[in-house]
Amino acid sequence: MKIVAIMLAAVLGLAALGPAAAASDPKRGEMLLSRDCARCHAVGRAGESPQKEAPAFRTLGKRYPVESLEEALGEGIMSGHPDMPELKYDADDVGGIIAYLKSVQQP
Repeated sequence: MKIVAIMLAAVLGLAALGPAAAASDPKRGEMLLSRDCARCHAVGRAGESPQKEAPAFRTLGKRYPVESLEEALGEGIMSGHPDMPELKYDADDVGGIIAYLKSVQQP
């Protein structure tokens, strides 16, 4: 009986970690940014932005903490220029985007 209780606790513990791990999956964030943003921005560790006015995402941390984008990404990020569409992501996607952005920041 004790072994069953331990196994059940382990399974429940892993299940609880599942959504949190998915929520901060940098691969998911990379895919979303590549799909939605790469038309204008350099989203990786290298390369130039296709639109010269669009900042490379690897330099965002030099302007402000990347974590500060969480709210804007979840509520709908907008820009002052007409070429950028409004983008809105769910909480899991926001976690993945932030994790990816942190992984590519230049020192």
